Amino acid sequence: MLDGRWRAKAERALDPVGKTLYRAGISADVLTVVGLLIAVATAIAIASGHLLLGFVGVILTGLPDLLDGSVARYSGKAGPRGAFFDSVSDRVADALLFGGVAWYLADESEYLPVLVLAVLALSMLITYERARAESLGFSARGGLMERAERMVFLSIGLLFDILVPMMWIMLALTAVTAVHRFVMVWRQATIAAAVAEPDAPPAPGGSSLPPAPEGRATDDRRRPRSRRISRVPGRR
Repeated sequence: MLDGRWRAKAERALDPVGKTLYRAGISADVLTVVGLLIAVATAIAIASGHLLLGFVGVILTGLPDLLDGSVARYSGKAGPRGAFFDSVSDRVADALLFGGVAWYLADESEYLPVLVLAVLALSMLITYERARAESLGFSARGGLMERAERMVFLSIGLLFDILVPMMWIMLALTAVTAVHRFVMVWRQATIAAAVAEPDAPPAPGGSSLPPAPEGRATDDRRRPRSRRISRVPGRR
């Protein structure tokens, strides 16, 4: 939801920064790696109980993700390779951050890491749904809990030390998003199958010609008639 409404505006606002980074010789791939390294440091901070540092780290993790697209456009090197690298790095960063949360919550209860794992699993599921749908030619964008929303809720949980309530809210909203995307793609696929289905099945034997109407003899008026030979002697 935030990705669709605010991401483009945020990228435009940070566009001058991206231009400056490009002129400084910093590539989009470098920014992606920097964001990944910040995610590693943030996960360690969260796991060790430094939640305020984790809050700052989550914000810093998102900045390279907003800037790398702008740098790629100015460099003229935007393409599938960079997009693939960025998407994979985002998934690794998510796993690191939620892994840090699970490690931290393990001291409170042995069951709370399972809650964090469920949130992470559903997050990966909705990401897979979108990627698989787009590979099939369908759309699976949108939903109540995309990556931007997850980062916002995680930041709130770290800032106010309410990680457990935030995890339950994220679990519910992520599950709703997963079901929403599944239904969205299912409907698109159903409509596509109905449009592609032929009006009538082909005739037996592979012929596409319609069968002759029942009860009507085949028209043989154009067939050559053989000359009849009379059986009476002397006559033809």
